[in-house]
Amino acid sequence: MDEVFGRKEMISPQELRALSGKSDLAGFLQLGSHLGAIAVSSALLTWFWGTWLAVPAFIVQGILINFLYAGQHEMSHWTVFRTRRLNEIFGRIFGFVLIYPRDFDQIQHFAHHRYTNIRGKDGELQRPPYSLTSYLLWMLGPTYWYSRIRRVVRFSLGIVSETYIPDSRKPDVIREARWHLAGYAAIAVLSVVFHSWIAVTYWLAPMMLTKVVHQLQNTIEHLGLPHVEDIALNTRSTRTNALMRWACWQMQYHTAHHAFPGVPFHKLRALHRTIFTDKGRKPQEMTYLGFQSAVVRAFAGGRTEADYPDDRIWISDDTDLSPSAPAAPDDPTGLKMEA
Repeated sequence: MDEVFGRKEMISPQELRALSGKSDLAGFLQLGSHLGAIAVSSALLTWFWGTWLAVPAFIVQGILINFLYAGQHEMSHWTVFRTRRLNEIFGRIFGFVLIYPRDFDQIQHFAHHRYTNIRGKDGELQRPPYSLTSYLLWMLGPTYWYSRIRRVVRFSLGIVSETYIPDSRKPDVIREARWHLAGYAAIAVLSVVFHSWIAVTYWLAPMMLTKVVHQLQNTIEHLGLPHVEDIALNTRSTRTNALMRWACWQMQYHTAHHAFPGVPFHKLRALHRTIFTDKGRKPQEMTYLGFQSAVVRAFAGGRTEADYPDDRIWISDDTDLSPSAPAAPDDPTGLKMEA
């Protein structure tokens, strides 16, 4: 995943080389702080169990576990640690925890970067067009977790239908899924034998019930942007606070990441400044809540993603773009609703 998909004219080779340096220290500082925060939330969940104060601890626990995917994502790019093997070891551990096997995720994500937002080619865009119902089910988690669990089971049975997975890699994802399934089965058996709810209380329940917070990041990155081969148009960055940037391993600088995916997470802010801010430019950007509000309005009245053109932006808070939705199927007036 070290291949650069960005435009070289956006940055000089010297600047890019300086920003592409990996660091074990930076990797361990981020990893350690994230795992340390999970240890604290676990301790608070234990301490307050049986009281109402356990609820916020439970929520924080789940949010922190879900955002481990930001680390897994960066490790799939081999950019968290300079020591290459460390990226694989922790990436596989996170993939097991998140029910998102590393080999599959890396293959799918490679296709996503090579064909960002291109229908039929982007490994993360092989789904039916969203309606309001399907979008909310994905956001809240039910269909997300169903698809993740079903895929692991399907792969373990030797059924790999994804077109972006080369034949040479199918044995890898099948073997990986079987190891995952064996690990989950072992945890289930041990839980029954020892009459323990630890796996459910500290891992599965908080992770699955708080998926919606992590989905704020997953959904904002490309939805509502043109299906064209232009990173400046098909990828969205996020305006947010320092805490969320820490939790997401700086992935809110998403346009910069897609332009030059070999730049490690801890240099993305500097990369963003170099290719955008210092040149008086800015990528497509929205806030989390502003984006979600726009999506709900865009799908209101029975509209679906298929009602919008593939070649223009239809979710934005840039008033200069004046994005608008087509008339809803049940709107005989033909009046447009701002999206």
